[in-house]
Amino acid sequence: MAEPYAIACPAASTAAPLALAALGTILGRMISKIILVVLAIIIVFVLYQRFTAVRISGGEARSLVSEGAMLVDVRSPGEFSGGHLEGAISIPIQELTGRTDELGDKNGPIVLYCKSGARSAMAKRLLESQGFTQVHDMGSMRSW
Repeated sequence: MAEPYAIACPAASTAAPLALAALGTILGRMISKIILVVLAIIIVFVLYQRFTAVRISGGEARSLVSEGAMLVDVRSPGEFSGGHLEGAISIPIQELTGRTDELGDKNGPIVLYCKSGARSAMAKRLLESQGFTQVHDMGSMRSW
């Protein structure tokens, strides 16, 4: 005797949901692989940017600043307020393109730093693309 409320399904109708489930699994795997490839590309790019940047030493940075170079901290305002190098001004990297007028002469020396060196390397490239000629990347503020 059939179950009350049971719905009779012919065998052929179960093939479609199974095919869709298999397709979903294949698409899910492809999407996962694409995401992994994109993440790998991002990681390689960040590492390349970080380790190929030309940096100056803390001693060179101190010498430039003592000779009049502008010292710029490109970290966030919260990081800056938590501690910064004496004499530094805060221009977060996200605001740098809109605040280049605060840096003065495009031929004047500028020393950039951040927490690890990644943001200061990006800031150096950004300022050079804007026509600044004497931009120096110290990297991490620990180098000071």
